[in-house]
Amino acid sequence: MSRIGKQPVALPQGVTLTIAAGSVQVKGPKGTLTTPLPPGISCKVEASKAQVSRSGDEKRDRAYHGLARALLANAVKGVTEGFKRELEIHGIGYRAQVQGKKLEMTLGFSHPIVYAVPDGVTVAVDPKQTRLTVSGTDRQMVGQVAADIRGFRPPEPYKGKGIRYAGEHVRRKVGKTGA
Repeated sequence: MSRIGKQPVALPQGVTLTIAAGSVQVKGPKGTLTTPLPPGISCKVEASKAQVSRSGDEKRDRAYHGLARALLANAVKGVTEGFKRELEIHGIGYRAQVQGKKLEMTLGFSHPIVYAVPDGVTVAVDPKQTRLTVSGTDRQMVGQVAADIRGFRPPEPYKGKGIRYAGEHVRRKVGKTGA
């Protein structure tokens, strides 16, 4: 049995689960998320806990068991607390600012980079314009938006300039030696 899959998902106060054919809809104070259930996986709610179970013992069913439970737990956490990812911008003249639903970044190119922030995700910039906070209810979408923003100028190993996750360590290389 899957160690992750057999653990129940606790449903906090104010969170409701609606089980439909092939999906589970989670409603909470921060919004609504729909999580697909893979084939062979079912979900039951009893006494403010959701339990995920599998129909067979095939390799595919065992693999999907833990996945379905993790996706359901992420949806419950998303509609109650939400998820956030922090990014830091390093480099002289590198900065970012939010204008409506667009993020405009100056990253050392000949032109500013404009990124349209998708619905369900918010991006906030600190007053120094060098720290970004990406937040939302869907964990996958928050991580993807943070990765997209980091992809515009990943940290380079010689001077460490670029966009990095908060707390990320960039291994520095030694430059050329002068003769």
